[in-house]
Amino acid sequence: MSDKELMRKAIALSINSVKNGGGPFGAVIAKDGEIIAEASNSVTIDHDPTAHAEVNAIRQATAKLGTFDLTGCDIYTSCEPCPMCLGAIYWAHIDRIFYANNRKDAARIGFDDEFIYREISLAPQYRQKALIKLLPEEAREAFELWQQSDSKTEY
Repeated sequence: MSDKELMRKAIALSINSVKNGGGPFGAVIAKDGEIIAEASNSVTIDHDPTAHAEVNAIRQATAKLGTFDLTGCDIYTSCEPCPMCLGAIYWAHIDRIFYANNRKDAARIGFDDEFIYREISLAPQYRQKALIKLLPEEAREAFELWQQSDSKTEY
């Protein structure tokens, strides 16, 4: 399938999502023009704030391919990914991101993530949500075990 066909599929998913009670977002993950996964936003349906179309598609693609590394795949989203989804896309090592609507378009209909973009750029002590460091000495053990492990799978 061409890039435009794959984007049209993501857009169709976003439209169907609204008609079925979900949010207005759809995503397709493809490799070499073949659809690996497709999903829509199911935040309200699943009662899961992380169930954005991109995250749902990533979960499907990694399950289908049996890997956490989606190198060689592209994602087609009906809207520019929010900060959470963008982070997930980077962690999944997806090669390219194609999007239709942008974040300003999303903000106009009530999906405004600008405050999160601003918060991320602030030092922790200046963020609206308190970040309270607690028991770092105890938590360090897991990091040391990870660092010393010969059997870890790096990602």
